[in-house]
Amino acid sequence: MKNIIFILALVMTTHLADAQFSKNLFDTYDSYKFSGIVSRRFKHAELMTHLGSLKKSLGVMAVFEQIGNSAENRSINLLKLGTGKTKIFLWSQMHGDEPTATMALLDLLNYMALNRNSAEVKKILSETTLLIIPMLNPDGAERFQRRTSQEIDINRDALRLQTPEARILKETRDKYNPEIGFNLHDQDPRYTVGEKGTVAAISLLAPAYNVVKNDNEVRIRAKKVVSELTLVLQQFTPDHIGRYDDSFEPRAFGDNIQKWGTSVVLIESGGWKNDPEKMFIRKLNCVGLLSVFHSIATKAYEKTGTSVYENIPMNTRNLFDIIIEKITVTFSDGRPPLIADIAINKEEVRDSTGTRWEGRVVDYGDLSVFSAHEKWNGEGKTINSMQVEMNDIVNVDELLKKMK
Repeated sequence: MKNIIFILALVMTTHLADAQFSKNLFDTYDSYKFSGIVSRRFKHAELMTHLGSLKKSLGVMAVFEQIGNSAENRSINLLKLGTGKTKIFLWSQMHGDEPTATMALLDLLNYMALNRNSAEVKKILSETTLLIIPMLNPDGAERFQRRTSQEIDINRDALRLQTPEARILKETRDKYNPEIGFNLHDQDPRYTVGEKGTVAAISLLAPAYNVVKNDNEVRIRAKKVVSELTLVLQQFTPDHIGRYDDSFEPRAFGDNIQKWGTSVVLIESGGWKNDPEKMFIRKLNCVGLLSVFHSIATKAYEKTGTSVYENIPMNTRNLFDIIIEKITVTFSDGRPPLIADIAINKEEVRDSTGTRWEGRVVDYGDLSVFSAHEKWNGEGKTINSMQVEMNDIVNVDELLKKMK
């Protein structure tokens, strides 16, 4: 009995220490945030400049290595830090328009450079080896598009390995055979958490390695890491952590890398109100990853178990950017008026003048089961149907004036 009490006390003490580390990371984020990145629309050349400055800051702590080239001959690079036995592999921007975690990787590297003498950084670098590909799809990043310059989704090229980017990822994993991997992505910012209707800031997954979704030692380890990461993130965003769909995709890298023996954690960066550049989600990524690196280094995550993972609510799609509630819609052709809710999402549009946000009508009718970043009261107000037709671009500012 005394032994059980001692073990429980040790687990609680370890997690309290980890929780304090996470809180300090969160509270002091602005002091180490990498200031060179202020927009998610950065390209390969800019990233290389930033990595060059970080290389100088990190000094002998880090080794930079070019491990190949994209289809358009842009360099794909690997950053190695630490001398520890446990190898942690991270790859970001497999999809060129999913840069949130790439920004967070610059932040965490800057943190390590500035805090190289801290007990936590020393522990991480003595017990683990970090293997980081910060931008796997530089050609896609150049266009800010999901696919490569050859129009292939890398995450559906794990079997045929037709793209140079996919071959580089596979060869790097096989060369180092890391115990744990982090597959870093962005998801639609309008995913929600279970039936709560709260926006999914981060969605997590320990991918299946076969159709029936069996567990083995590799996947169980991934679930424990996700459980630990969930506990970290819930300190700062309770009710905003979702679980990504675990249907097996035989062509995907996450599923296959899990099958090949590396415990894979998928991190999908979602949305946050009034944060189109995902700077708050970037912060969550940075704090979460640094915290989990330390937990892996101390092996604290092994005591967390998998129950936290199993209880993460699933991703749902119950969120719009704006819902105008119960507004009277009139028709110019004599059809009778009706009361309806109108859903509008803000879309990023690029043209020769630059980038701007426009509203688009995406749903119409009884939307009482949905949530929104903003809900406008339309009761007692009227609008003509021609101003809010389905799929139409609308002027959000002009609509807002009508609600006042």
